[in-house]
Amino acid sequence: MGLLECCARCLIGAPFASLVATGLCFFGVALFCGCGHEALTGTEQLIETYFSKNYQDYEFLIDVIHGFQYFIYGTAAFFFLYGALLLAEGFYTTGAVRQIFGDYRTTICGKGLSATVTGGPKGRGARGPQRAHSWQRVCHCLGKWLGHPDKFVGITYVLTIIWLLVFACSAVPVYIYFNTWTTCQSIANPTKTSASIGTLCADARMYGVLPWNAFPGKVCGSNLLSICKTSEFQMTFHLFIAAFVGAAATLVSLLTFIIAATYNFAVLKLMGRGTKF
Repeated sequence: MGLLECCARCLIGAPFASLVATGLCFFGVALFCGCGHEALTGTEQLIETYFSKNYQDYEFLIDVIHGFQYFIYGTAAFFFLYGALLLAEGFYTTGAVRQIFGDYRTTICGKGLSATVTGGPKGRGARGPQRAHSWQRVCHCLGKWLGHPDKFVGITYVLTIIWLLVFACSAVPVYIYFNTWTTCQSIANPTKTSASIGTLCADARMYGVLPWNAFPGKVCGSNLLSICKTSEFQMTFHLFIAAFVGAAATLVSLLTFIIAATYNFAVLKLMGRGTKF
């Protein structure tokens, strides 16, 4: 079997669901972590500049923001590694499922690779089998880790539950900034509201961002409108929206991983192959 034919078989047996899920996972995590990190930095600057002049009022908030930023670093590293592992699991289990149904009789690390490596000139025939044996040993070791789709389903299910909480938390700052932006629209168009402009405020203390004894803690009227027109506010608002979209994309990718891995595991169990193949 030639190299091109082996690659063609690999593409035929590619786990497209896992490929789509991996792409969504990488895109979502990059968007969530990158935009979330910058949005938290922008929030810190807005609080320091407009809502409190006393460092002790927002000292705890800064510690929380820095903690979330470190959490973002760890989340990015973990999901990029786990996404690659799930993609490898998708290739491995999809190859086994296709082999059962007869659509993919040559596995990625099986006869096709051996034939490609050993089919060289006679002068290099002595080294061919040794290379094939080395590749097969690597694939055998990977198979011990990747041959358990039931474990991947369980781990991904737990991660999905955890990420649902992250997704819900990412909606909170979007809600706060949207309320502030809506208040600014009411100030900019006083004819659309019956309230006095001076009573329209954005109170950071109301959302738990600052303690109740923080001063001033809130900004009202034309001062709030001027804040909403700044590039810092607009950029931070849109960054939080992008982070929320990234969290949603990551959640969809995890659900896709669960569906694909569950299907492969169910087929293997129904065909009597168990969890090891």
